[in-house]
Amino acid sequence: MKRILLIEDNEADQFLGQHVIQATRPGLEVQIASDGVEALEILSKMESEPDVILLDINMPRMDGHEFLKVFTNDNDREIPVVVMLTSSDQTLDKDRSMAYKCVKDYLLKPVSEEDIVALEALVTSV
Repeated sequence: MKRILLIEDNEADQFLGQHVIQATRPGLEVQIASDGVEALEILSKMESEPDVILLDINMPRMDGHEFLKVFTNDNDREIPVVVMLTSSDQTLDKDRSMAYKCVKDYLLKPVSEEDIVALEALVTSV
């Protein structure tokens, strides 16, 4: 795993997520978007897709579910592994998220070192 796109609107969660990722896997590049709209703008400028997208659900302008709908409908994209990283433990949110083939896991915040290890294993197995 070389590059992660963290889509998260909360600055504290952005900082914590980036810190945990870089503390446990220092060689990873982490890019941050504050919502789905900004994430789509960042992705449109990338030469290649990130290895993993960590995606929050509840965000302004474009939430995680809206992002997934737009992102997966773009036929020119090679879809990376998407992991929902959210504070929502509602069954409805999890079911809606896991309905997308690209969503491989649903993790509750805050992210832990064990979650990062599981993410790395997930990406190498895909």
